[in-house]
Amino acid sequence: MLVNVSYNNKQTANKIDVELGNPFTLKERFKMKGIGSTKLIITNTSVEINNLLILDNNRNQCNIEMRPKGIIVGFRSLLESYALIIPYYKLVLYKGKAEEYSIYRDHYCIKIEARAKDKSIHSFMKKVMKAKADTSENFYGGM
Repeated sequence: MLVNVSYNNKQTANKIDVELGNPFTLKERFKMKGIGSTKLIITNTSVEINNLLILDNNRNQCNIEMRPKGIIVGFRSLLESYALIIPYYKLVLYKGKAEEYSIYRDHYCIKIEARAKDKSIHSFMKKVMKAKADTSENFYGGM
């Protein structure tokens, strides 16, 4: 689900909270050693997201926030903020090229740059995949 989060809209916030769970508490954030990524450079996107990103001439960047049941990929276009809401059961994280991660949800796709010298991106993606695995283990009953 791609949503505009520029304005404080309770209906949109409730949709996000229902799909991904409430944000982690401060204690949980410290325990997890952070729930957000650094600035990530977008290299390629699906058509819907690309149509938003080409409206301005700025460098295409995004960030990822973890939630209990999924992730939020946030990016800006012009003066608007957008979020791609991805629950873990719909998240597909793919590392095709050596220096690129692909994040999929249904027909949405965002590819981000991941240079070998930047270890923080790789460690954050491992944290996301571990959270996805832990969530799916709970979902399937720990087969």
